[in-house]
Amino acid sequence: MINEAVLLESRTLPESVSGRTEVLDRVKALSLLPDGLHITTAMVAAYFEVADNVIRQLVKRHREELTDHGLAVLRSPDLRRFESDNVSLSLESYPQARRSLTTYTRRTILGIAMLLRDSAVARQVRSYLLDVEGASRTRLAGREVASRSEDVESLDARITRLGEESFTRLLGTTVVPILNALIETSGEQQRELIGLRGTVRQIERRLVRHDNQLRRLQRAQEQRPLTGVMASIDAMNWREFEQHIAGLLRRDDCTGVEVHGGSGDCGADVTGYTADGCRLIAQCKNFAPYRSVWNGEMQKFVGAKTLHRADVAVCVATCPFSREAIDIAVQAGVTAVHRGLLEAWSAGAKLQVLA
Repeated sequence: MINEAVLLESRTLPESVSGRTEVLDRVKALSLLPDGLHITTAMVAAYFEVADNVIRQLVKRHREELTDHGLAVLRSPDLRRFESDNVSLSLESYPQARRSLTTYTRRTILGIAMLLRDSAVARQVRSYLLDVEGASRTRLAGREVASRSEDVESLDARITRLGEESFTRLLGTTVVPILNALIETSGEQQRELIGLRGTVRQIERRLVRHDNQLRRLQRAQEQRPLTGVMASIDAMNWREFEQHIAGLLRRDDCTGVEVHGGSGDCGADVTGYTADGCRLIAQCKNFAPYRSVWNGEMQKFVGAKTLHRADVAVCVATCPFSREAIDIAVQAGVTAVHRGLLEAWSAGAKLQVLA
């Protein structure tokens, strides 16, 4: 199965996903300059939630590779023309007397996500790419298997019902030698026997091809890649997602787990008790990956924790949490399960609050 180390170390797989720039917006909203094509170093750093200097050092180490993906350093007169197209942002954010400006395209940013190790956002981009790439490879393998199956089914049904190996052995050791002997002793029917021997040899070659096709089909079925965990979760509707979270809680020894859902749940989609008897509530945010759980939504869940007198409150989301939402969760004792933690939990890890 493809893992994140392949994306970080391989030089061929990142090329195969370098055009999937739509993943950037699915993980987090990406701000662009007014021309709709470029982004600056500061904006790249803000997207990946790292310091500007981290991006500059990474560009310095991988300049050649990133230049192939759209990195450009603008100087006069190109810089002046570029500023004229993006003057509003330039006036607000950058000094007017700068001598150069480094610009990035969406493809460059995706390349940085493949190289940036210490960024939660970059890890989310790589995780989503793995999900998409795994699903794509599964579909391709499925089409190849279906095509090969059609080829195999088109062979003579009577040959299929016979054991290929035993029938081929019979042709080679019995039928062909008998025909050779008859040809040598017969004069009147020699031409017919020669034609019959040619037909038998055609059948023998056809059986060999048939056996090779079956072997390739079997290997393709054994090597079919697995679809990523988050790709499966992203395909769920909100009801299925709540049932999925309830199943994870039951797996981790919670008791009395019930799914409520709907508008009358008072902020608790799932309720139950932990293994040591603490009352638990969970709220399930089945959002698009590029969204975030905001502070207002977290504040409402904190109120639900108080209303239900819950000892343990878990907010599970298929997307990131805003920094303000995380701060509120920490202050109120709410466990925020973001997209990356949800993937690990779904893959078998246990939430620390349930341990």
